[in-house]
Amino acid sequence: MGKKSVYRPENKVLTTLLREIRKEADLDQSELAELLDRPQSYVSSVERGQRRLDLLQLRDHCMHCGLDLAAFVGRFEDAVVEANQLP
Repeated sequence: MGKKSVYRPENKVLTTLLREIRKEADLDQSELAELLDRPQSYVSSVERGQRRLDLLQLRDHCMHCGLDLAAFVGRFEDAVVEANQLP
């Protein structure tokens, strides 16, 4: 059986990208949490990779940051490819 996804390098790319889109939307963790109707600790846990998102939660996260899910996935794939090309 393979590694759990939270231990894969792609998870670091994902959490970094989630933090980036929040900052690009000029939101702090508390503001995003309010939009998501969650506590600030939820956003923090997601961004630290301690909490996983299902597809619907990821879509909500993206939408509140002003990015559609397809655009986010494109950015994610580009970042994964770039990260894998590093020495």
